[in-house]
Amino acid sequence: MCSRFGFLKMSLMAKQANKAKSGGKAKKNASGSEDKNERVISDNRKARHNYHVLDTLECGIVLVGSEVKSLRAGGLSLDEAYGRVEGDEVWLLGANIAEYNFSHALNHEPKRRRKLLMHRRELRKFAGQAFEKGLTLVPLKMYFKEGRAKVLLGICKGKQQHDKRESIRQRDMKREMDRAVRRR
Repeated sequence: MCSRFGFLKMSLMAKQANKAKSGGKAKKNASGSEDKNERVISDNRKARHNYHVLDTLECGIVLVGSEVKSLRAGGLSLDEAYGRVEGDEVWLLGANIAEYNFSHALNHEPKRRRKLLMHRRELRKFAGQAFEKGLTLVPLKMYFKEGRAKVLLGICKGKQQHDKRESIRQRDMKREMDRAVRRR
């Protein structure tokens, strides 16, 4: 019995030593979150250029088997995708999930409508804002979190041409300042 407790104590000490080596912090991924179980499938960078993102919400998505396999292989495009509220449901339209090569007769349609999953109170709040203010629901990224496909949906307001030029100008100025700092 003593040897078993000794083993548990040793394993606990080893875990604490590993935590101390790594600084005790979880590594951050590209999106800035600290979740190790999150793997980004696709990021809609075009949406951040064309829209002001006012609020975001993580929601699930209803998929079939061949779609999940295609997503794991990286076959997704969110460039033309948007969300639409119909009744008490939110749908993702225009997202292109490529056909999976190894599923023959049971393959899916690449641009079919996909239902987004969210709580009713989130749906009312989020969809109400989009409907009242004339805003757009745009998928910002899709990722796997703990083995489940998730969509980061943003409520967005479209940018005017002069807003786009201004954001490009600011990004270029920031890049030049970073280069000047690195040269010193």
